Amino acid sequence: ASKQAQLMEVLKKEVRAMLIAAKAGLTPEQLEEQYMAMVCKPLPLRDLGFQSTLELVTQMPEVVRICSKNGTVILKAIADDSTKGIAELVANQKVRTRKASKKTATKANAIFPTKNSKNPQSSQTLSARTPVLPATMKAELQDLLSSSPLLLTDLGKAFLRRFGRAFQYRQYGFLSMFEVFRSMSDSIVVEQTKAGSLLVLRKYLASTIEQEEVPQAVSTAEMPPLEPICETESCLAAQLMDLKPVQTQAVDLGDHLKQHQDFGQFPSTAEIPPDAVQDRRLCSLPPLKRRRLVGVIVESVVSPSQFYVRICSTEASNKLEDLMFEMRHVYSHKVASDKYIMPESAVRPGQLCCVMVSKWWYRVIIHRVINEQEVEVFYADYGRLQIVQKSSLRFLKWHYLKLPAQAIPCSLAWVKPVEGTWSSAAILLFKHLCRFKEFVGIVDEYVDGVLYLFLCDTSTKKDVYFHSVLRDMGYADVCGENIPSQEFEELNPSALYVQPSAKQGNAEVVEPDLHLQQDSRDADSETATLMLDGAEL
Repeated sequence: ASKQAQLMEVLKKEVRAMLIAAKAGLTPEQLEEQYMAMVCKPLPLRDLGFQSTLELVTQMPEVVRICSKNGTVILKAIADDSTKGIAELVANQKVRTRKASKKTATKANAIFPTKNSKNPQSSQTLSARTPVLPATMKAELQDLLSSSPLLLTDLGKAFLRRFGRAFQYRQYGFLSMFEVFRSMSDSIVVEQTKAGSLLVLRKYLASTIEQEEVPQAVSTAEMPPLEPICETESCLAAQLMDLKPVQTQAVDLGDHLKQHQDFGQFPSTAEIPPDAVQDRRLCSLPPLKRRRLVGVIVESVVSPSQFYVRICSTEASNKLEDLMFEMRHVYSHKVASDKYIMPESAVRPGQLCCVMVSKWWYRVIIHRVINEQEVEVFYADYGRLQIVQKSSLRFLKWHYLKLPAQAIPCSLAWVKPVEGTWSSAAILLFKHLCRFKEFVGIVDEYVDGVLYLFLCDTSTKKDVYFHSVLRDMGYADVCGENIPSQEFEELNPSALYVQPSAKQGNAEVVEPDLHLQQDSRDADSETATLMLDGAEL
């Protein structure tokens, strides 16, 4: 009984934190998904003697308010003294309209002090960020439209039939379907027809026009067709963002890794294709300039001192999506897939390869061999460790080496945990802050290959700085310097398996197209050093 009471108290705090972060509330099913994603285990219904999530929350009247909207049960949080601050932040989220979006696009201001200034007076404007779909979700929509155009009114049913779940675009911050496809205007066109709004792939549209102009032109290098997708499979975006993290620690790879540190070639055999990657590593992205503003998506979180981001730019997103589509086309063909099966001698730590998850193929590096059937791999483009079946691995084709690893190892700048290590509540809060949004990152510096940056959510009425939220909630101290990440010191797969960009030694640093305000992009480093919410430091 005492254990159940303790478990219930902990659960109340976790449920309150999750519901507070959801301004519109959550359905019981969404709460179950959020709990699995954040706490990495199912709701302990049986341990507490409950048959359903709804039955559980009815026993939390001081934590959960049960509402009904259009016949759907909605769960909302009841804030207590310790969470009122976060509740106010969420309540201040903007309700964006067409008029408001134009107005707010240039009015998200932030003042950041330098390390030598306690009361800076000048400021730099950050552009308000629009919602963003994960790359895998974009790929699924493009895949859905790859066979033929689709009426907007039929999209929901078609998406449900193909992927076995509803297209819940609102969880990514969008208010309507039109907003979703406006954000994907570079790849999907919305045409107005007598039957209604028609969704057409821009590539499909271009190929149709080309065929009309040159009717006898036929491609001799047509890619093999995609295998049909099981209607009950969930998307990889959900799996990569929500899968249960592996309890990984720094592994002493010993002589086994040292033996292969130089990634020497395997003994030549007729079974290994000549274009299979055997002795190469992916390169990292070129380093970002200090004090620059960048659009980022947080792809994977362990703690505020250990997380991975991906740079938001049209070019980078398109390249990653194109890579995903091409790999799926190639490896989904049984002949090609069988051709690149890896022999047991190739399954070793440090080996670059690819893995299939729900029909999508991803570039990974083998971190360690678990047993005869399983290995732990590192997703080079998403920054996540996961245990997978050896049978799902394939050699990576040389062609797929070109795109640098997209995941950047990061730590939140200028903060340290008040307790020496990050508490579970601090990590849970940070994960909520990071979830399914595009943020403004302010580059501070690189330490041992780890990018230290500030994160700011400009989608609210008042810009929200993550370091300030952690400090105000009593989870972090703002120390004005970057403490080396203990987590990355124990294990940094990027440092182990991804080689530094060739441009890192050059004076010129390549900046991605980040779609921030022109004056922010062009501001010199002296102006851009005005950082960190100085009024509250």
